[in-house]
Amino acid sequence: MITNSDKILTIGTYDGVHVGHQKILKRVVSLAEKHGLTPSVLTLFPHPRMVLQKDKTIKLLNTIDERVELLKKSGITDVIIKKFDLDFANLDAKAYVKKILVDELNTKFIVIGYDHHFGKNRSANIIDLKNFADKYNFKIEEILAQDIKDVTVSSTKIRHALKEGIITKANTFLGYHYYITGEVIKGRGIGRTLDFPTANVYIKEHYKLIPKDGVYVVQTKIEDTLYFGMMNIGTNPTVDGKTKSLEVHLFNFNKTIYGSFLKIEFLKRLRSEQKFENLEALKSQLKKDAIEALDFINRIND
Repeated sequence: MITNSDKILTIGTYDGVHVGHQKILKRVVSLAEKHGLTPSVLTLFPHPRMVLQKDKTIKLLNTIDERVELLKKSGITDVIIKKFDLDFANLDAKAYVKKILVDELNTKFIVIGYDHHFGKNRSANIIDLKNFADKYNFKIEEILAQDIKDVTVSSTKIRHALKEGIITKANTFLGYHYYITGEVIKGRGIGRTLDFPTANVYIKEHYKLIPKDGVYVVQTKIEDTLYFGMMNIGTNPTVDGKTKSLEVHLFNFNKTIYGSFLKIEFLKRLRSEQKFENLEALKSQLKKDAIEALDFINRIND
């Protein structure tokens, strides 16, 4: 959303909006209050690699909607999403600063990393931006090199932890529970025959990073009520599944929720997905999983 108010702006992907990002965002909010400006973030979507390199393998920690939600939770009033396309990529540095930052966004203050590059082929740097700041009368505060390093290291560690299924580590770096958001669709109904009915969750954003295959303890809110459960990520090899699915079984829940959108938060990984000899063996393991999951839930709620 773009308003006519004067803005203090930080610019970046802000994928994950993790603890490193939150430190920068906190500074933006603090400066906004001090100078009477609107705390704002300018972020690009799709990711430049998706456009310039046609990279369909890139995985992000957040969908664009999740990113906006997290930024606003961090105190950012205006989240400006600029569509990254070839026209945007070909904007030279001067046009980018004058047309977008100054004329369109009323930027009066920018909080930016020392290694920030912008303009066509990322040809301009922080020194150029400071020259533009003098010309167009806005201020700049440089983010410390250590803070930039912390952001980069955190993002790398979060992605690695999720790919390895180390949810607790990822959540520590994020400062919140990693989550997915998707629509409940009809599945094969096998879980119901095992007394473990599941909701199949479909995520339309192909770029969303899904944690490593396996069984997880999760939580979700439905109609303002918090439910805990178990989620399986994988191909369901015991029943000859061919494609990856995300299926969640919620404890003490028996409503039909097809078409609903769920935000499912990951709390702990229980085990890897495995192929069992038969459905009875799978059912026996699911009972063990449920006992372990409920024990964990009871401990964190004590």
